[in-house]
Amino acid sequence: MRLGFDIDDTLINLREHAFHIYNKKLGKEIGLEVFNALKKVEIHESFGMTAEEGSQMWKNSLEEVYYTDCPAFPGAVELLQELNRQGHEIFYITARNKEHGERTKKWLLEHGFPVHDERFYWGMKDHEKVNIIKQLHLDFYFDDKPEILKTLSEEPVKVYLKDQSYNREVNLPRIVNWPAYQAFIKELEK
Repeated sequence: MRLGFDIDDTLINLREHAFHIYNKKLGKEIGLEVFNALKKVEIHESFGMTAEEGSQMWKNSLEEVYYTDCPAFPGAVELLQELNRQGHEIFYITARNKEHGERTKKWLLEHGFPVHDERFYWGMKDHEKVNIIKQLHLDFYFDDKPEILKTLSEEPVKVYLKDQSYNREVNLPRIVNWPAYQAFIKELEK
């Protein structure tokens, strides 16, 4: 099978990692219940920031957010390792900016994700992501953004939404927790 994965908030818990970093940098102790109730991707409002302030905070924190100890969602690394061992093709398709591509690939490898250079795509806007997904003729694609998955509804690729607080109102097949290989394959065969 050919499987495509977004990275941030699909395979790794980036927003929650950033939330902890913001708490630390701002000297706050805003609880995870606030994070878990967010209905948007952006986290800055939880810290009383305007959109402009939030954008600046994100830019100022990007190195730390992207390249420190952001955890993978439980089971994600193990599942992708097993998919790779079983001979399935794994593609990473991320909107992370071009300047972060090689470092992101290196970070993924260091954290145990199986990465093949020719199956790693980065530095694109969401609509460009959709074009790449179409060109790759994937069997399955996983992302946290419903907007991307909805644009693929006419394509033969089967899409899954990685469950997040901001996408729970969307009616698409979803992955709440990354299952072990056998359970994952059974889910895909439905």
